[in-house]
Formats: sequence, C-alpha cells, structure tokens
Amino acid sequence: MISLTDSQKIGMGITGFGVFFLFFGMILFFDKALLAIGNILFVVGLSFVIGLERTFRFFFQKHKLKATSFFLGGVFVVLIGWPMVGMVLEIYGFFLLFRGFFPVVVGFIRRIPVLGYLLNLPGISGIVDKVGESNNMV
Repeated sequence: MISLTDSQKIGMGITGFGVFFLFFGMILFFDKALLAIGNILFVVGLSFVIGLERTFRFFFQKHKLKATSFFLGGVFVVLIGWPMVGMVLEIYGFFLLFRGFFPVVVGFIRRIPVLGYLLNLPGISGIVDKVGESNNMV
C-alpha cells in the first residue's frame, strides 16, 4: 500500500473536488462558475499532491510548453467567461500533458473486473489500444 502524507491526502481530496466541479459544470451546459472553481481546485490539488516545485517542473518542461500553454490558456479563457472555447483548449492541453500516463491508466483499468471486460469488447478495444500506445500522438 502506498503511504501518503497529510498534505497529499488533502491534495487528493481537492483534486477530486476539482474533477467533480469540472464534470458537474460540463453537465450543466458549461456553467462558467463551476468550471472556474473546478479548474482552480484541480491545479491547486495537483500541487498539493506532488508539491509546488515538482508541479512547476512538470508543467514547464521544454517539450511540454505547447501542452502547458493550451491547458493554462484554457483555464484562463474559462475564467474570463468563454467556457466552451476554454474547455476545448483545456482538454487538448490535458491530453498533450498527460499522454505519457495513459498507457499506465489503461493497463490499470484493464485489471479491474467489470471495466476490464468493457475495455476488451471488440469495438472499444481498438480505440483503447490506440490510447494505450499514445506516446506517438500529436
């Protein structure tokens, strides 16, 4: 079992609330306030989980500057009041930033009983396999 410090536990909770607010904001037809709160909570929670210095190093690596600019630009666009455009920019930036983690996530989800079965269905498995080998995306 992985042991977490208290600040990492708080960060997991804050990140979870951020994802919840983002999801809820999208369900409620891209509500500006909920998306803005979700964005702020997600970024703050991430910095609590991995630390401020590592968060800064993660976002501002040379090969991730394009992805970071799309992600943070999307957050800014949502905060100024254009939620649809901001979320499109943000999702694109998110996929560029975290594409290295997708093979690990897909492998983990495939080991979960019900979700693994769903990911191995004929139509879905081809898409999941492409996402799982996402290092050569974009």
